[in-house]
Amino acid sequence: MLSHGVRPSPTGSVARRVDLPEDAIPTRWYNIMADMEHLPAPPLHPATGRPVAPEDLAPIFPRALIEQEMCAERWVDIPAPVREVYRTWRPTPLYRALGLERALGTPARIYYKYEGASPAGSHKPNTAVAQAYYNVQAGVRRLATETGAGQWGSALAFACSQFGLACTVYMVRVSYEQKPYRRSLMQVWGAEVYASPSRRTAAGREVLETSPDSPGSLGIAISEAVEDAATHADTNYSLGSVLNHVLLHQTVIGLEAKQQMALVGEYPDVVIGCIGGGSNFGGISFPFLMDRLQGRRMVRALAVEPTACPTLTKGALRYDFGDVAGLTPLLQMYTLGHDFVPPGIHAGGLRYHGDSPLVSRLYEDGLVEAKAYGQVGVFEAAVQFARAEGFLPAPESAHAVKAAIDEALAAKEQGKERVILFNLSGHGSFDLAAYDAYLAGKLEDYEYPEQLVAAALERLPKVPGR
Repeated sequence: MLSHGVRPSPTGSVARRVDLPEDAIPTRWYNIMADMEHLPAPPLHPATGRPVAPEDLAPIFPRALIEQEMCAERWVDIPAPVREVYRTWRPTPLYRALGLERALGTPARIYYKYEGASPAGSHKPNTAVAQAYYNVQAGVRRLATETGAGQWGSALAFACSQFGLACTVYMVRVSYEQKPYRRSLMQVWGAEVYASPSRRTAAGREVLETSPDSPGSLGIAISEAVEDAATHADTNYSLGSVLNHVLLHQTVIGLEAKQQMALVGEYPDVVIGCIGGGSNFGGISFPFLMDRLQGRRMVRALAVEPTACPTLTKGALRYDFGDVAGLTPLLQMYTLGHDFVPPGIHAGGLRYHGDSPLVSRLYEDGLVEAKAYGQVGVFEAAVQFARAEGFLPAPESAHAVKAAIDEALAAKEQGKERVILFNLSGHGSFDLAAYDAYLAGKLEDYEYPEQLVAAALERLPKVPGR
């Protein structure tokens, strides 16, 4: 036996699934800032333009998360109550994609870390549980947040239910209408859910005055959630991606995957994750990039995004707001402009205008690669994967599937062995309407025009001396 719970493949020769024992859940998160040669530029106060101080963030975040946001220590202890909730679904399994390998006829060995085993069906609870815990410790009564496709909103609703917190979710309107059962799941866990833009906030009302039929965007929903938190003393804001502390919490994914790959004597040549704000990509890739940054191993890290929201592949590394209303600190990140409103593609979790400052810095330094795909090819890959492996990927995760298939086909063409690891960051059971549209031939690709990106970048805030 390679590890507790390992099952052989149908041929009996190769481990198809690698499970870790319960006590193998990491006890510490990995902070990549400790190993980066160049750190991201500091976030700036939206009013003064000066670097943000801890007290500037205190109105919406608990002190523990502020400290993690600014921490440069390599390892951060995971609190025991957080690990106890993690035990509900962690460690998550690592699979060898034997069925997909056979279907592709590739010499590549493909592995995927399956995060769809969590109660919310995605990787998002890894940070939601931590954020709920730290807010309870700080005496907060309610959390306000935004969600795109609903994975983050449902994860925070679940986490709040575990720690007795109230939860308010502003859900991007197009996803609110496309994915009603995600909304229902949040409500089952006790959250109140509003379509964004809404009339509950000044930010939402301003958008509706000029665009009453707005499909919404993550930038708009963030404005609403931040405003809600800032105007209620008992409420804090919670973000599911982009920020340093969020990517820190997600490294449990890659840390477990390293243990599992070692058990089968493998190490990936390439690590792949889809990217919207950067949380699941950072979670799977950062523990492997640690080896590259420390000069121990060479590994490629590939971030995959939609052509409809091509933040890394068409955006620019600039200071920008994280939201539409300009309430958040200015972050130096790859951005399409904070007023970017993407088309209503089905991968709602990837419809964000900016990327994590950490991922952006690594991309700028050539340590991360990026690729963009249209949604028709992504869904084609998702269906091929589901027929070969059984699991139905979320539309977001299907971008990583598409890139993994392309990497495997390249290995086949070159006649080379290659070890591929990707993050299957969530299941698609709440996304069957999207699959219906694909199977009926109703999906269309959309490539965001470069001239619109250029125009949006012209509207970015001016930051003297930066």
